[in-house]
Amino acid sequence: MRFIGAEEIHQRLDYPALVEALAECHRRDVDDVGLMVLEQPTPSGKAAHFLTGASWQRGQALGAKLTTLFPDNEYNDSGLPSVQAVYVLFDGTNGSPRAVIDGTLLTLYKTAADSALGARLLAPSAPERMLMVGAGALAPHLIRAHCAVRPSLKKVEIWNRTPERAEALATSLSLNGVDIKATGDLESAARRADIISCATMATEPLILGEWLKPGAHLDLVGSYRPSMHECDEAAVMRASVFVDSPWNAVKESGEIISALASGALVRSDILADTFALARGDHPGRTGDDEITLFKNGGGAHLDLMVAQYLCEGV
Repeated sequence: MRFIGAEEIHQRLDYPALVEALAECHRRDVDDVGLMVLEQPTPSGKAAHFLTGASWQRGQALGAKLTTLFPDNEYNDSGLPSVQAVYVLFDGTNGSPRAVIDGTLLTLYKTAADSALGARLLAPSAPERMLMVGAGALAPHLIRAHCAVRPSLKKVEIWNRTPERAEALATSLSLNGVDIKATGDLESAARRADIISCATMATEPLILGEWLKPGAHLDLVGSYRPSMHECDEAAVMRASVFVDSPWNAVKESGEIISALASGALVRSDILADTFALARGDHPGRTGDDEITLFKNGGGAHLDLMVAQYLCEGV
């Protein structure tokens, strides 16, 4: 059994290859996926979560990720990320453990690659402007991943509730040929963005549907509980809605759950998931002015896909 730490993950993963690997994985079936979530209050009054996500691809591999999400870490000077995890990969033919993997970095890479695959399948073919909403640990990965699949992106604006965090990220991040700046005007940045990626813990909508310009692609990453919302119902109603899987994105995401409950969205309005898109069962975007919404629900199947990719040839 191997231990694959952060340094090896950085060495072995790059977004163009990882996104292509995820696309190929989505052309095959995953047999079983399960999630358990525990919740406790934090000193700040927010909620901390412990998540156990497992996935099984029969005859190939199975695995589970244990994840802690402590939002106070972003603000209490602990130096720790809000999301920390460990992943265990098992052989699918005999059940023996194959690897223990740094799940924190695995989560960042798989989440960003999931959104980037969504953008490759749904975003405009030649977008120029991206808005990154949120400046946490995921933000630089999402920016790199989106720019990897849409190299036409030339300008990235970063907005965060704490402006200093947006400024710090913009200053620290450098991509060849891409102008990266912080912005304090969320509405204006959203109105001019071709791609909007949200990775926050917002419980009240940040992106309004009336702000989305024709042809925009909205990538929702942050909401993983029914109480969390990164966009309003108007955005859901204006967009062609896609999800990354029939599991977490539909069952756990606040935007999807609320819209289904109110009638603003019905199940048939969810046009396809990444499996159907990758297999060509749905064409994805059908027009230049079409607004697309991709809900990145994460999920244990993605962890399993990336863990197998990491262990290829190991």
